[in-house]
Amino acid sequence: MSSTASPSPSSATTAPAAAPPAAGTRGPGGPLLILAAATLWGTTGTVASFAPAGASPLAIGAGTMGIGGLLTLALAGRSALAVLRSGRRALGWALLGALGIVIYPLAFYTSMAWAGVAVGTVVSLGCAPVFAALLERILDGTRLTRRWAAAAGAAGGGCALLVAAGGAGGGDTARISAGVALGLLAGAAYAGYTYYAGCLIRRGHSSRAVMGALFGLGTLVLVPLFALTSGPLLVTGRGLLVVGYLALVPMCLAYLLFGAGLVRVRASAATVLTLFEPVVAAVLGVAVVGERLGVRGWSGVALVVAGLLVLTVRRR
Repeated sequence: MSSTASPSPSSATTAPAAAPPAAGTRGPGGPLLILAAATLWGTTGTVASFAPAGASPLAIGAGTMGIGGLLTLALAGRSALAVLRSGRRALGWALLGALGIVIYPLAFYTSMAWAGVAVGTVVSLGCAPVFAALLERILDGTRLTRRWAAAAGAAGGGCALLVAAGGAGGGDTARISAGVALGLLAGAAYAGYTYYAGCLIRRGHSSRAVMGALFGLGTLVLVPLFALTSGPLLVTGRGLLVVGYLALVPMCLAYLLFGAGLVRVRASAATVLTLFEPVVAAVLGVAVVGERLGVRGWSGVALVVAGLLVLTVRRR
């Protein structure tokens, strides 16, 4: 998943796998690498739907980010400890960022389980940039623009349509509404941990060190939670395949692809390219999982994506 991003409100769909390139940095293949990463992130919900019966979405989320977090910490090595030792303020930011890392997968995977792969993914990703801008307004005093208001309105309207589409399709409206609410929580947690990661990166730490520190702290909660809730995931081959894929492919390989692509294209262009993720998730949810959105549902998806475009596409 685009599970991580640079700290600006317009880039809450961009993963902090690498530092933003210098202005004007370009190179061949960059857009294709980022699209490949976004495609892999978009498969998370569909793959999670193949978990064994009785597997908890909490276990899937904790296993994905917990195991992936251990790998991220291993790649960072001692540089992650340097982040935590760089002062009380940095430690506070790291703890707040780690809190977001703990909340995000638990809310995200439960949202998809309750509201559907397409709805849960689109809501979580679509509201994240809105929450990022709101967070910067509250903590940094950044002015909210008309574009932000338009994006927030579009995302809110899209979420309402997605809930209405689920109820009209014979689904449990209360469960779908709760799933959408958890998607909003996931988006807020996502925006939160990317914000605090950005604070640490601006202090001079590398993105690898910062993410190693935040994910390392997050694993202190996620790994024990996974051990307590894993159940069918660890006793069946299919469960092991699901967790292994989610931890290794969307969590590690996709971030490596994204980092390589980010060196070759502008960060603003990369942000727009990652919008491919919710599109992939929605299409796979319908084509593979067998979900039905209908006209209202697809209109809701279109509104959320339109809000993302309004917020991320910069005027020349």
